[in-house]
This record gives sequence, C-alpha cells and structure tokens, in this order.
Amino acid sequence: MTKQSRRKFSASFKAKVALEAIKNQKTLAELSKEFEINAVIISKWKSEFLENMAMVFDRDCAAKKEDQVDVEKLYA
Repeated sequence: MTKQSRRKFSASFKAKVALEAIKNQKTLAELSKEFEINAVIISKWKSEFLENMAMVFDRDCAAKKEDQVDVEKLYA
C-alpha cells in the first residue's frame, strides 16, 4: 500500500471555489462534486474569504503608498 499524500490547492483555486460558493447558484454538494473537494472544506474557504475580503483593498492602498515612498527617495 502506498501512502496517499495530502492535496495542496493554490490560493487562486481556493478563491475561485469560494466565489462559486458565495454566488449560491449551486449547492455545496454540487460544488463538491464539480471541484472534487469535500463540502466542509468549501464552507471553510467561503467563511475565510468573507472574513478576509476587506484586506484586499487594504493591501492595495498600502502597496501604493510604499511605491510612492520609493519613487520619492529615488528622485531625491
């Protein structure tokens, strides 16, 4: 018998699945069959996505501010 390794999913795949779950066009059972993932994992990813949704905009603003500081140093 060979030991089955744990599957690892990329952040983009998790986001894709979470968005499909948030749309509520399909049930968790349908999504789990489509993506071949347990429904519990999909619901975890959905809740994590909803909790951290605002961070997307915070990171974007922080990154812009950091870029401006670097450009100002270069011009000085």
